[in-house]
Amino acid sequence: MKNTTLLAAIAGLILHAGVHAAPAFTVSSDDVADGKMMGSAQVYEGFGCSGGNLAPQLAWQHAPAGTRSFAVTVYDPDAPTGSGWWHWSVFNLPASTSSLPHGATAATLPAGAVQGRNDYGNNAFGGACPPAGDKPHRYQVTVWALKVDKLPLDQQSSAAMLGYMLNANALGKARITPVYGR
Repeated sequence: MKNTTLLAAIAGLILHAGVHAAPAFTVSSDDVADGKMMGSAQVYEGFGCSGGNLAPQLAWQHAPAGTRSFAVTVYDPDAPTGSGWWHWSVFNLPASTSSLPHGATAATLPAGAVQGRNDYGNNAFGGACPPAGDKPHRYQVTVWALKVDKLPLDQQSSAAMLGYMLNANALGKARITPVYGR
């Protein structure tokens, strides 16, 4: 009986103390939504696809404590390559960054940000363009909260090296996964 009373008292103190979890690190977009079909603005122009080839608008909040920079990646794990397809990577975004505009380019990114090489072979956003007839592909739009000010990479670094550095320095990540098929 004494143990039950003691446990009840401890539980009451914990509840009374107002133990609160930190808000979750989240990302949102005016252009794409989790599990929803992407519009033509985020579709590649080329390879048989016809679209605007514009990066989606993104906004994030509640980054983990200690975040010193951010990175954004867009990756298609369903591409028939054996290793997926990298559509976009931006890293060395200052910790003060909390959004990217619709159609972000090198000219509109914060000072010091670097766009990595995508699998189309350039340093920009490359939109969705899955093979015709495939089931809709998933496009993982991920914002990475990093514990370092800058990753020691440049715009020609491989996606594999970027992935290694992101995972080694991540404090947290937030993701939206829209889909697209044709």
